[in-house]
Formats: sequence, structure tokens, C-alpha cells
Amino acid sequence: MIFRSVARVGSISAAARELGWTQPAVSQHLGALEREVGTPLLLRGPRGVSLTEAGRLLLARAEVVAGQLHMADEELAAVAQVRRGNVRLAAYPSALATLVPRAMAGLQRRYPEVDVKLVDAEPPEALALLERGDVDLALVFGYEPQADLGLVLRSRPVGTEPVRLIVPRRSRYARGRLTVADLAGEPWIVGCVRCRAHLVDLCHQAGFEPIERHSTDDYVVRQNLVAAGLGVTLLPEAALTAFRHPDVVVRRSEAFGRRSTSIVYRDGADLVPASAAFMAELLAAHRPLAAGAPTPA
Repeated sequence: MIFRSVARVGSISAAARELGWTQPAVSQHLGALEREVGTPLLLRGPRGVSLTEAGRLLLARAEVVAGQLHMADEELAAVAQVRRGNVRLAAYPSALATLVPRAMAGLQRRYPEVDVKLVDAEPPEALALLERGDVDLALVFGYEPQADLGLVLRSRPVGTEPVRLIVPRRSRYARGRLTVADLAGEPWIVGCVRCRAHLVDLCHQAGFEPIERHSTDDYVVRQNLVAAGLGVTLLPEAALTAFRHPDVVVRRSEAFGRRSTSIVYRDGADLVPASAAFMAELLAAHRPLAAGAPTPA
């Protein structure tokens, strides 16, 4: 735990403050650890510490151990018939505004002593937090089949939701028949890396390169930009459930694709009672979004 804290904050003195130890005590512990492994783990400098190659290898193992220890604590609590637990979830913003509160409300009704801690993170950051052992579950989305997660991580599909085209209320695209190819000359407001890749793929299939005028991950900002006549955008149903600008029109078509959501977790986390219960609530909470709420054509 001490070595992991020093590596994370990059400073022996900062880690000592965080742990409530004295700086000499932390230094002595690190010295003993380096003697035990037989090689330096940290390079000390005026601006803090950096990891040696051996230090990076040890940190990777320490992150795995930290995650496993947290799961062991939860399993022991269940064996002791203690009806409490902690779940740390990293999730993307539109899920935190829609799906996650429903799931937390359901969990609270059934297991009032299970505590959930949330972290706002897009999929790449959420997976990194999970790999480091800083969260127990990661709620992620994608538009393509999920890549191999390796030997440690597992994934459970939650469901899919439709993607919508958002245009200004007075746009010529606000009504009538519409294809992706019709939008070839329009400026686009693009989102995160995965959302942008989905848009570019759709446009390429329709035979044109999208004009990327603005870029923001914030679905509220994107709708406001569209309402001001500054472009068009694609948004998943969850983002429109969380916020719907009165001066935009939502166009429905399977041509705009669907977004899939998955729960990613460390191998064995689905056997931890608190995590398993929350996973079940997340699955149940996604069902209303999967079909898509009715929106104007």
C-alpha cells in the first residue's frame, strides 16, 4: 500500500501526508522493500520520484493485488452475514445522468447498507481505473464489437440504445425523408473519440468526409450549439433522456446506428455480493432505454 501510494502521487512526502505517516518512516519502508527485492524501485529527484523498470513491474502487480484484496473484503463480509458492502463504479456522463441513478435507487431499496461511490469517466479512463484497482465496476459504451479485454477483465453486455440525429428546429432537415448522404455539406459537432469514430464511419459509408466544425463531449453543450444553428450532431437516447433542448429536432432512423453498453469487471467480481447486486440493478435499469423513448420524427 505504501509503495503504491508513493508511485501514484509521485512524492514520498505527499504520500506520507496521505497515509498519516512521517516521511522518514515511509522512506525506511521503501528502503526495506528495495533491499528485499534486490533492486531500486524508485529514482529520487528534486521534483519527486519516478519508477524504475522494476518499480513499474511491481506497481502493476500491486494494482492487481489491491483489487483482489477489496473483493476479498466483500466476500468475507458476506460469509459473516454482514448485509453491507461498498461498490466503486466508473461510468460515462449520460449513464450517470440516467441509468445509474435508477440502478442506485433500486439497490438502496433492496440493500440499504450497500454504499456506491461514483466516478465520472469516459470508457478509456474507466477501464484504466478498473485495471489499477481503483474501481470495482466500469460501465462503458461502444459502437463496434468490444476488443479483447485480456486475462483479468470480464465483460457483461447490458444492452443497446438508438443513436439520433439532432438538427436545429428551423433546419431543412427537421422533417421529411432523410439519409446520411443528405448531410454531406453540413458542419458537424463531434463528441468523444468513440462517438467521433462512429460518425466518421457512417459518413464514409455514405460516401463523404464529415465537416468537423466543433468538438465537445458535453451533450448539453452539443445540443445548445445545434439549437444556435452551428451544426448538427449525433446523440444516443440516454443523452436525450438526460437533457432535451426545446429548440432542436430529434430525427429517428436506424441509419444512425445503435450504441452498446457493457459492465466490465475484474475476474471474480461478479461473485462479490455487493457488486453482483449492483450489476443486476444496472441490467434492469437499462431496459427502458433499450427500446428508446418516443421522440418526434
